[in-house]
Amino acid sequence: MKTLTLFNHAGGVMKSSLTRDVGFTLAQAGQRVLLVDLDPQANLTDWLGVSGVTREQTVYNTASRGDSLPPPAEVHGLHLIPSDVSLALAEGQMMGVVGAHLHLRQALLALADRYDVVLIDSPPSLGQLSILGALAADHLIVPVPTRQKGMNALAGLSEAMATYRKLRPDLTVALYVPTLYDSRRSHDREAYAALQGLLSPLASPIADRGAVWNDSSSAGQPVGVYAPGSPVHRDVLTVTAEIARAVGLAVQIPGVGA
Repeated sequence: MKTLTLFNHAGGVMKSSLTRDVGFTLAQAGQRVLLVDLDPQANLTDWLGVSGVTREQTVYNTASRGDSLPPPAEVHGLHLIPSDVSLALAEGQMMGVVGAHLHLRQALLALADRYDVVLIDSPPSLGQLSILGALAADHLIVPVPTRQKGMNALAGLSEAMATYRKLRPDLTVALYVPTLYDSRRSHDREAYAALQGLLSPLASPIADRGAVWNDSSSAGQPVGVYAPGSPVHRDVLTVTAEIARAVGLAVQIPGVGA
């Protein structure tokens, strides 16, 4: 089982979108996939069309008490531990609990025979839930927008990684993913060139095609369901294949060369 956390303390960088669509693509390719929504904003949960979530269905008791994970929801061929705004209360409950930041990692290890891939959607912060998600991972996948916002976030990312590695020296960034890229803008081209010099390994950029992403999210459907064969879907297939290669997943993504 590979556990991957989509991590960036900045918001609006496509963590939830990538978690949903990479997870769906891997499931379509035959992988047993569990998604874990750690963001109290619950975008991943909403964007999969899941509603009416209670606190007991989230990671709240796992994070705060070390309980086993609750039974997942099943949606679009995926298993999902959903989120709800009440999950934010877990931040305070975790404070002062020895070993709380490793609760999710321990709970996931108990499921290692049930899943091939776990994808964790981390909240846009450096708080307790973000630490929980980072320390549960075998590898981090870091979306970085090709904007000044993305460049400014790199210093914070570096500091966070240095802190996390004190607890998990084996934790690595498997892939940085440039997002929201518009080749027509000189700023984006310059930012992408700068990222190529600063970050490794670096995925192919994901183009800024907001309409399809937004519409699929409103519909509660992965892009592969909402707009199969679209340019956005092709971007998803490409980045999924690149992530799979980066973490050593033996899976062939349809429509993408080996």
